[in-house]
Amino acid sequence: MSVAIITGSGGLIGSEAAQFAIEKGMDVVGIDNDMRAYFFGDAASTKWRIAELKRNNSRYTHEFADIRNQTKIDHIFERYGTDITVIIHAAAQPSHDWAAKEPITDYSINALGTLNLLEATRKFCPNAAFIYLSTNKVYGDTPNHLPLIECDTRWEIDDAHPFYTNGIDESMSIDQSTHSIFGASKASADLLVQEYGRYFGIPTACFRGGCLTGGGHSGAELHGFLSYLMKCTVTGKPYTVFGYKGKQVRDNIHSHDLVNALWTFSQAPRVAKVYNIGGSRFSNCSMLEAIDGCERVSGRRLNWSYAEENRIGDHIWWISDIRAFQDDYPDYRLRYGIEDIYQDIFEAGISRWAINVD
Repeated sequence: MSVAIITGSGGLIGSEAAQFAIEKGMDVVGIDNDMRAYFFGDAASTKWRIAELKRNNSRYTHEFADIRNQTKIDHIFERYGTDITVIIHAAAQPSHDWAAKEPITDYSINALGTLNLLEATRKFCPNAAFIYLSTNKVYGDTPNHLPLIECDTRWEIDDAHPFYTNGIDESMSIDQSTHSIFGASKASADLLVQEYGRYFGIPTACFRGGCLTGGGHSGAELHGFLSYLMKCTVTGKPYTVFGYKGKQVRDNIHSHDLVNALWTFSQAPRVAKVYNIGGSRFSNCSMLEAIDGCERVSGRRLNWSYAEENRIGDHIWWISDIRAFQDDYPDYRLRYGIEDIYQDIFEAGISRWAINVD
């Protein structure tokens, strides 16, 4: 029996990873206590996705556990022992803004929770691949000091800069910058994952994601901007754009493309690897361009307003250079472009949002 432990299994990446692993013939143990509802309200709850996994997959076992509870986590890992071949750690407090409300909660989930999982891996399944969903926020606001040029609908990097063609690579420093409380807690966990690889020889990887998205996302105002943007466009709910003239750029990677990368790593894992992962030049948009895309796909107009002040530590321009991962795994390719992502979010969302679309 080969077991995958997946934390945050009701979330966008966790649920996609669970389904992917089951289709590959693995047994999956999902760990998720629906903290997303606590963070963002009942509308962002992942219970619907957990129920789907349990209903549709006999090889899925759910553990309603808090990753901050070391005893509970140890019991789960001890039960499966060396049958565990991969841990995909996708559970997190994921929001800039929310972290500032409860820094201790944020840090205990993102950093201490990760430490508990790493220790359980070291004690009970040290040969398993440990994959951590990190974030580009570990770089803080350093990207904002790049030579950026204002264009009609977006900010863009000077075409003479080395990052222009392929995006930002892993050489960027994580020091001497404003990270946000969230970025700091995720950076702490990121470093722990690397050190458990180097110190103990555990095959670990930190995937520093840009915007992770797709039709399975329970988007909320404070997290999951593209899903929430489409939801607001379709339902008529007001939306606020914060700062940078609405021209801030994000690369967006579909959950399927990200999970495919995680699976690829798990099949030939390496020790203490760090990868920037995102939609790269293949799939990206500015906020203004995303509004246009959501309106075009849905056939509706977004009711939006603009607030001059940007979120602390927010990026003006981020496009991931994913060549480090592709150098290690040359067969990996992105499948979903930005137009595919708009369409997928729209088609998957309209039934959950209980809206009749003509």
